[in-house]
Amino acid sequence: MRRSFYHYLMTLRGPNRNDPEMNFANQASHDIQFPKQSEDYEEISSYLELSVDYLPTMDLFDRTWEKYIENNQL
Repeated sequence: MRRSFYHYLMTLRGPNRNDPEMNFANQASHDIQFPKQSEDYEEISSYLELSVDYLPTMDLFDRTWEKYIENNQL
């Protein structure tokens, strides 16, 4: 069963504030508008670019997305 990007991102949460992916996951967990059911790169990318200020660079999203795709293959 495929899972959403948000679901994958929530597996990365933790206490290390120096880890960019962990910090991204922690911040997204508090974002009530995040597209939680989406598996669509364009939808999530657009949301992050236009609606949030907690993501320092889109490169971080792209790297995390690649890991999500690798992890989510059937």
